[in-house]
Amino acid sequence: MNEELVTSLDEFGPAMAAATLTPPAFVLVRPQMGENIGASARAMLNFGLTHLRVVAPRDGWPNERAVALASGAGRVLDQVRLSETTADAVGDCTMVFATTARDRDLTKPVYSPEAAMAEARARGLRGERVAILFGPERTGLENDDVARADAIVSVPTNPAFASLNLAQCVLVMGYEWRRATDAPAPVEVAMAGTQWASHAERDALVAHYEERLAAAGFFFPEGKAAAMKVNLRNLWSRLPLTRADVQIFHGMMRQMVRWKERG
Repeated sequence: MNEELVTSLDEFGPAMAAATLTPPAFVLVRPQMGENIGASARAMLNFGLTHLRVVAPRDGWPNERAVALASGAGRVLDQVRLSETTADAVGDCTMVFATTARDRDLTKPVYSPEAAMAEARARGLRGERVAILFGPERTGLENDDVARADAIVSVPTNPAFASLNLAQCVLVMGYEWRRATDAPAPVEVAMAGTQWASHAERDALVAHYEERLAAAGFFFPEGKAAAMKVNLRNLWSRLPLTRADVQIFHGMMRQMVRWKERG
């Protein structure tokens, strides 16, 4: 795959299929553990990202522990771009974000992960490459790395325990990238082989219950029967009934009537 262009329908969904989109590069700066590189690669691929750059890994490269933790995301590791310095790693980028939870005494715009990935998408649609910097596990990014960035990304964590594991931070940013490029519906209902009941089907259910309840003397006194039926119909209308639900309610009432008649 050409690393400069990603237009795969599999990775970015139908919303992005018609457009050329340059995805962001995730840059791990001086990572200390191969396991975290592998876990980061796995987190990236979970959200359709494959462009990983690694700056001066402590334990060298390639790293068997990274492969073990990648767990199926080996293709991300296979195309890792290695650099000796942060400057080399982001030289082709037009926008660089630095992820950090610490105050740096540096005047820079601070983005939420959501806003940063929205900006990355907008620039990616123009063919620009955006980089996201992630610091080493023990200390995070150094001020020299942050100073090189155009903006900071701050994950809204617990102020009393703000430090994220490297792969966790990558996961958060990957998730926001996926939301920016192929956002799922906020709420979906799994229909499990059925469909929503039509108004006619619900009306038939209401009529069935009104008939049987009337026969059981439920609508009493007679002067309140009309209002009671309206209230019951309103109750049924508030239920998000499927066709399967309607059949269950019909069956319940039929069985109760049979049981009463047998008694």
